[in-house]
Amino acid sequence: MTDTRAAYRRCEEITWSQARNFSYGIRLLPPPKRQALAAVYAFARRIDDIGDGTLPAADKLAALAGARAGLAELAAGRPDESDPVQVALADAARRYPVPLPAFGELIDGCEADVRGTSYRTFDDLLHYCRCVAGSIGRLSLGVFGTPDPSAAEPLADSLGVALQLTNILRDIVEDYRSGRVYLPAEDFDRFGARLDATANGGESRLASLVEFEADRARGWYVTGLRLMPLLDRRSAACTGAMAGIYFRLLQHIAATPTAVLQRRVALPPREKALVAFKSLATAARPARGSRQDRAARGGPAGGSGGLPPLAGGAS
Repeated sequence: MTDTRAAYRRCEEITWSQARNFSYGIRLLPPPKRQALAAVYAFARRIDDIGDGTLPAADKLAALAGARAGLAELAAGRPDESDPVQVALADAARRYPVPLPAFGELIDGCEADVRGTSYRTFDDLLHYCRCVAGSIGRLSLGVFGTPDPSAAEPLADSLGVALQLTNILRDIVEDYRSGRVYLPAEDFDRFGARLDATANGGESRLASLVEFEADRARGWYVTGLRLMPLLDRRSAACTGAMAGIYFRLLQHIAATPTAVLQRRVALPPREKALVAFKSLATAARPARGSRQDRAARGGPAGGSGGLPPLAGGAS
């Protein structure tokens, strides 16, 4: 049997070493919520690593089926006591209303990856994004807590979609080389773009496609960041740091769309830390009646630039 404290320590070790962006936000939470969200991350990372690993497709699908069976046991209150991640997650689910079945949606998305699913329309892609990232938003919300779950859950889902669209743009070439294309075929057709053609104007068409998708992602941030006033300050700081890092990344991509066609765009650690610091500092200040605050509460956002200041990306 694994001691609960040791189980949480193991989940935090996984999170600090592997959550290169999320860890900046998770560290801003008070210890009990920080531990619980680290357990959520560690279990999600395990599922994601199966889909992104080097096993043959059939073995990946078998491993994902095993993860689904393990999730069912966990949800039934029967975690594997020898598995620190399951022990920690089971304890977190006892202390917070973590919607464990949402991990099943993440497994669905990973299975789609393994099968090489492609997406004809944005609605098709949206379903995938909600599986792999919206689910994490809802799981995180279970740890954060909110006085209005019915309003907060779709916003957490939307913020997850925004982050996933940013991920897709960041990894567009890397995914293509792995045989995965996430952007909708209808959008490639709209711009006459192809990932295997950069000569004769091909790079310009791809850049236009990236700019279009970046603008679409901004809209999901505007919606998702309306979650902020529905969270306590430390949870809002955590969310703002994570979303702010990804929004800054999106800004870099939108400013130089050809960059993602040449390399994996990333923020330096110093810039990530600055976003996290700004998110914590902003969350500690009393709310003000600014235009951005009204946008965060669902008022007129003034277009895709009306992002709440906790995003850390408007400056």
